[in-house]
Amino acid sequence: MNRLRRRSLLLAPAALGALPFARAQPAAGARKVLRFAANTAESGYDPVRVGDQSSIRVIAHIFEPPLTYDPLADPPRMVPLTAAAMPEVSDDHRRFVVTLQRGILFGDDPAFGGKPRELTAADYVYTIKRHYDPANRTEYLYQFENAKILGLSELRRRVIAEKTPFPYDVEVDGLRALDRYRFEIRLAESAPRFLQVLAGWACGAVAREVIEAYADDTMAHPVGTGPFRLVQWRRASRTVLERNPNFREQRFATVADLDAPGQAARAETARRLQGRRAPLVDRLEFDVIEESQPRWLAFLSGDHDVLTLPSEFGELAMAGGQPAPFLQRLGVQAERALTPSISHTFFNCDDPVVGGYTPEQVALRRAIAIGYDTREEVRLVMRGQAVPAASMIAPHCYGYDAALVSQMGRGDAARANALLDLYGFADRDRDGLRERPDGSALTLRIAFTPDRRARAVSELWLKHMRRLGLRTQFEFAPFAELIKRALAGQLMMWGFQWGAGAPDGDFFLGLAYGPNADQSNDARFKLAEYDRLYERQRVLPDGPERLALMQRANRMMLAWVPYLPHFHQIQTELLHAHVRGPVRHPFNSDWFRWVDIAPDGA
Repeated sequence: MNRLRRRSLLLAPAALGALPFARAQPAAGARKVLRFAANTAESGYDPVRVGDQSSIRVIAHIFEPPLTYDPLADPPRMVPLTAAAMPEVSDDHRRFVVTLQRGILFGDDPAFGGKPRELTAADYVYTIKRHYDPANRTEYLYQFENAKILGLSELRRRVIAEKTPFPYDVEVDGLRALDRYRFEIRLAESAPRFLQVLAGWACGAVAREVIEAYADDTMAHPVGTGPFRLVQWRRASRTVLERNPNFREQRFATVADLDAPGQAARAETARRLQGRRAPLVDRLEFDVIEESQPRWLAFLSGDHDVLTLPSEFGELAMAGGQPAPFLQRLGVQAERALTPSISHTFFNCDDPVVGGYTPEQVALRRAIAIGYDTREEVRLVMRGQAVPAASMIAPHCYGYDAALVSQMGRGDAARANALLDLYGFADRDRDGLRERPDGSALTLRIAFTPDRRARAVSELWLKHMRRLGLRTQFEFAPFAELIKRALAGQLMMWGFQWGAGAPDGDFFLGLAYGPNADQSNDARFKLAEYDRLYERQRVLPDGPERLALMQRANRMMLAWVPYLPHFHQIQTELLHAHVRGPVRHPFNSDWFRWVDIAPDGA
């Protein structure tokens, strides 16, 4: 890998086309191994403790929630996964009963004492309770607390106050197993979209015996009911999954309307996969290659089968939206889509420099957001593989407004400087840099991961903040470390990407909900008026009333500026000729469940 890192960044297309495709296609009946490279290191494999995409991609193939999204349906449609059918839901959306399939087994583990271990309703009860355990630092507790599961938040507060271990065996009114295969969830208020929580990877069932057996390092011992099991993990280097021999017989099926216009490709995928048993490959190998150039070259040389195209190579690889001729000669396929994601920078509203709710502090954040040029970032860093964002709500999600126009990320230095002047941020010592209204020093500290793309973005920040007379310093650290520091409120500013786990804008509005601080609300933004607005829209069914409230909340986020929205990424998956799979689903992370490698002659 070091040899690849020393290669020059750009090669002529003709030279790239001449690279040998080193990996032979597997013969019929041979062991099928699918290789993929991640651009960031994983933090671990305990669902309750992680939030990075590299970890989630692995976790989603090991653990299973009760529900999932049909792999081909557009618009998205939920279907049972470990559930026997869609849950029973009361008319007021406050009671949900899930019935599980019988005979689903966890992967083998010594914690089970050598006996097969069946998935039961108690496992999902335990899995959800783990999010409430203060010993588990999680980003996803808000999904359950926002829904107000009866009794669990109160139990958590009591544990924190008394400083006692979480009592997993205490039954609460809102969460209980009705029998071996049915569990019930009861909520304090209506939650019309609560089933989306049960389709999220964070609800993937864990076994209590495994968690307790490996309590000192649950990150390294994932045992679930999914199609794969962990067989090797070299931290920040390589993760290997193999087919779970205990996995049930799951056959491909879809409820998508494939007769609708524009569905020919999906219909062909459905025809090819219909009735086939998951998983279709025997082994998944995930390598961590943080720098784009060696990751790109490893794919071209056949070391990897699938590549999420680095933005730096977007123009080279996908000129005109189609694979370049040198890729076509290799038989490379491309799947390109605007993702339900938002790349952003948060301002820590507890920070004494950029935080606060006074007019001058809001003006500082707004000036920074107006003065930074997102369009330049899309052009120079993303190479056009993104769409500038007007707000924090992502495409494909209910509440997204494609017609919305805002001043965020416009690179308007004149307007930003005028705003800073108006609120007293002036250069009092004539050194070319502004001080705060009280005369104290003003220094922005922005965190980045130590990769090439992040460094390119940091250079843009330096350039644009100099135009505003703002002193800017950078700190570089691995992604997992920055996540921990963000959750602890130790970063002033940091930017990364959120991807939606469900087709609803509630998640993105929840990034500014006060009670979500220490979880998804990295900005630690707390405003009572916003919280009330968020809570009102959350309990309403989809429709004009809810949509109006969501748009009002969205505008409040733009006015108070806890976040600077950057862009929505256009993601391209490149697949070598021998790889066959459905289109990558925007809300399912277990994409490789239905990906196959064609045998010789196919």
